[in-house]
Amino acid sequence: MFRSRKTTPLLLAALVAGAGFAVSARADDAPQYKLIKEITIGGGGSWDYLKAEPETHRLFVSHQTKIEVIDTETGKVVGSILDTPGVHGFAPVPSLKKGFSSNGQENKVSVVDLDTLKTTEKIATGGNPDAIFYDPKSGEVWTCNGRTNDITAIDAKTSKVLVASIPVGGRPETGVADSEAGTFLVNLEDKNEVGVIDIKTHKLTARWPIAPGTGATGMVIDPVLHRIILGCANSKMVMMDSASGKVVATLDCGQGVDAAAFDPETHLAFASAGGSGNVTIAKVEADNLTLVQTLTTERGAKTMTLDTKTHRIYLSNAKSKTDTTSFKVLEYGLPETAAKP
Repeated sequence: MFRSRKTTPLLLAALVAGAGFAVSARADDAPQYKLIKEITIGGGGSWDYLKAEPETHRLFVSHQTKIEVIDTETGKVVGSILDTPGVHGFAPVPSLKKGFSSNGQENKVSVVDLDTLKTTEKIATGGNPDAIFYDPKSGEVWTCNGRTNDITAIDAKTSKVLVASIPVGGRPETGVADSEAGTFLVNLEDKNEVGVIDIKTHKLTARWPIAPGTGATGMVIDPVLHRIILGCANSKMVMMDSASGKVVATLDCGQGVDAAAFDPETHLAFASAGGSGNVTIAKVEADNLTLVQTLTTERGAKTMTLDTKTHRIYLSNAKSKTDTTSFKVLEYGLPETAAKP
């Protein structure tokens, strides 16, 4: 006859470990992001996407009619890319020493020499090119054209347009390439769907509903787990299977979500919310999104990028679009001992 006794948490952990199972740490035990510094740029006006380029330690920050270039090691502005009216985003391609900016006001892409930061030519796109991406496997640059509801595909090496218009049936807000599957996935913000484009044929092949999410803006991909994570207008992070379109997990997040990021080493996903002034940080697993941290930032700080080498995130913000002095970049990171998994 056995006498019952109380099973303590430590005893339970030991029993589980002894049975051959891994004991995962609680989310609140994970290292927490904190403010590292503010990088003052100055000036007012509008801003949109940022793009960190870890190989060259450069941060490209859209700012009204130009792109500010920051050295991430020193935190100093080292140059500007000029004549980019209504710029939304920038796609650097260091292997070609070229970069591509999406100039929304002139319906063009600027081709930029990364050494001199000078524009070498401009390429016509669809109406109001917004998000812009480079896919290393295909060697193509894609623009999401919000006014004409289509995608423009460009050969990065030759700077020639491959397809001027790939209709997607809704407003393409942002997207990612699933290089292994040979697809480009794009948020159709006004349709509450994800559009699937075959990279070889440049044709739309499917449209997947994102319910319970609505109005998805940010999108990132875990290429190993084949999961896409969406930041949605209704304060939801939605995770979908990038092969089937099945929604496998959701998580509540902040208000006014705009951008998303994913760190392939730490398996953390980020959704930045300018309305509530925070970033939701979640652990990505096959069918789970687990909240790790709700990082307080600033109201209005909605656009974000991640440096995959330092694991730091950067957000743009200012007191207002009319303030002529307060434009800046906020840099957040993990404790040094936790930044190297």
